[in-house]
Amino acid sequence: MAFSFGGAAGNPAATLTAPGFGVTTTTAAAPATGFSFGSTNTGTFGGFGTTATTANATGSTFSFAAPSSTTGGLFGSTQNKGFGFSSGLGAGTTAGATGFGAGLGTTGLGGFGGFSIQPTQQQGGLFGQQIQQQGQPQPTQLYQQVTALSAPTLLSDERDSILAKWNQLQAYWGTGKGYYSNNNPAVDFTQENPFCRFKAVGYSCSPVSKDEDGFVVLVLNKKEADVRALQQQLVESLHKILGNNQSLTVNVDGVKALSSDQTEVIIYLVERSPNGTSKRIPATTLFSYVEQANIKVQLTQIGVAMSMTRTELSPAQLKQLLQNAPAGVDPIIWEQAKVDNPDPEKLIPVPMVGFKELLRRLQIQEQMTKQHQTRVDIISSDISDLQKNQATTVAKIAQYKRKLMDLSHRVLQVLIKQEIQRKSGYAIQVDEEHLRVQLDTIQSELNAPTQFKGRLNELMSQIRMQNHFGAVRSEERYNVDADLLREIKQHLKQQQDGLSHLISVIKDDLEDIKLIEHGLSDSGHMRGGMLS
Repeated sequence: MAFSFGGAAGNPAATLTAPGFGVTTTTAAAPATGFSFGSTNTGTFGGFGTTATTANATGSTFSFAAPSSTTGGLFGSTQNKGFGFSSGLGAGTTAGATGFGAGLGTTGLGGFGGFSIQPTQQQGGLFGQQIQQQGQPQPTQLYQQVTALSAPTLLSDERDSILAKWNQLQAYWGTGKGYYSNNNPAVDFTQENPFCRFKAVGYSCSPVSKDEDGFVVLVLNKKEADVRALQQQLVESLHKILGNNQSLTVNVDGVKALSSDQTEVIIYLVERSPNGTSKRIPATTLFSYVEQANIKVQLTQIGVAMSMTRTELSPAQLKQLLQNAPAGVDPIIWEQAKVDNPDPEKLIPVPMVGFKELLRRLQIQEQMTKQHQTRVDIISSDISDLQKNQATTVAKIAQYKRKLMDLSHRVLQVLIKQEIQRKSGYAIQVDEEHLRVQLDTIQSELNAPTQFKGRLNELMSQIRMQNHFGAVRSEERYNVDADLLREIKQHLKQQQDGLSHLISVIKDDLEDIKLIEHGLSDSGHMRGGMLS
C-alpha cells in the first residue's frame, strides 16, 4: 500500500506479485510498537515492485510500508508498495539483508514516551472501505525537522550528534535532506523551512489598478527593442489568438524591460458593441481565458513565458495577507516588518528567501535605477531645451518691443505730417489755441530754474557722482580665495627664505674676499721687506 495509517491487516500468508525488479522479499511477523515507520522485510530499496510473501504481523500505529494483505490497493490494485527507506533502515532483517544501516536497530522502535497503542485490523487500501480509528497521528513536518536537528536516532551512537549538526547546517542553508530515524524517510530542507537563516522582509508597491481596468501582464522572452519594433505584429498575433473577433481590440498600455533579456507587456481588451459603446474586458476574465491550455500553447509560440494580473487587493485580502505570516517566516519578524513599513498605504511587506530572491530584487533595483536615471536625463535635456527656448523668446520679445517703439514713433510722425497737411490753410481754432497756451505754460514751468528743470539737473548730477564713486569702488573691490591666499603666502615665504639664504651666501663670500685681500696685502709687505 502506498501510504498506510494502519498496521498489518488480515490474510496471513497472502502472496502479492508486483511488476518491477523481480526481487523476492520475505516478511516475518513483527511485534506491535508504539511508533514505527518501517517493516520487517528484506529487499533492495523499499519494495519498488518486489514480489513479497507476507505473514501475519501485529499492527503498528504508524507505517509507511507495513506488511499487509489487502483486498484493494491505493487505486484498486493488489500491490504492496513501500515508501522509500522502509527496508534495511533499522528494522529487524533476515539473513542476507542489504540496505542503508541494515542491522543497526531492533525489530521495532520502543516508542516516543510510551505510545504503544494497539490498532485494530482493517480491510481495503487508502481509499478502501471501513478504515478503523488509528492509534497514533502522523507526525508533522515541523516535528520531523525538529527531530532531525535535535535528536536523530539513525545510528544510535555518538555519530548521531554529528548528524544533528550536519542537519542543522543544511536547515540553516535551506537545502539538502535530513536523516533522523531508521524507520522514517528523510525530511527535505527547503528555504521555506523555519530554520533557514537567509531570510528577510522587503517592501513592494501595492497594485493600484482595478479589475475593471482589464490590465493583464505578459512576460516575453525578447528584448525591449525587439518588442517595440514588432509591437504591431504582436498585437495582431494576440488578436488572432483571442479569437479574431472584430468587436474586440487589443491595446498595449506599456512596455518595460526586465532582467535576463525579458520584456513586460501590459495589455487590455476593449469590446465595442453595435450601438457604438465600448467597455473593457475585466482582468480576471481575460486572465482566465489566456490561462487555458490551448491558449497558453499559442502564447508560448509567440514568446510569452508567463502571464499575470496586477489588480489592487481588497481590504479583506490585504487583511488576510498581513495577518498570516508567509511559510517559513517568523511571525515576530513579520509583525516587526508591518510596524516598520514606511508607507502602509502604498507598500506591502514581502518575504525574501534565499540569495536568488535577493539577487532578483537587486537586479530589479538596478534596472529601476537605470530607468529613473534615463528619465532624469530626458527631463534634464527637456529643461535645457526649454531654457534655450526661453532665452530666445526673451530676446525676441525685447527685439519686438524695440520695433514696436520705432513703429510707434514713425506712426506718430506720419500722423503729425498728415495733420499738418490737413490743417494747412486753415486758421487756428479756439481749442488749438487753448492747447498752445497750455503747452507754453508747461514749457515755462519746466524751464524755470527752481522748478522741475533745476531738480532734474540736481538729480542728474547726483546720479553721475554715484556712478563715478560706484565705478571707483567696484575697481577697488577684490576678493582672494583662502586657498589662493595661503599659496601666495607660502610662495612669498619661500622667496623670503631664498633671499635670506642668498644674502648669507653673499656675506660669506665677502668675508672670504676680505680674507684674500688681507692675505695678499700681507704677502706684498713681506716681499717689499725682503727686497729692501
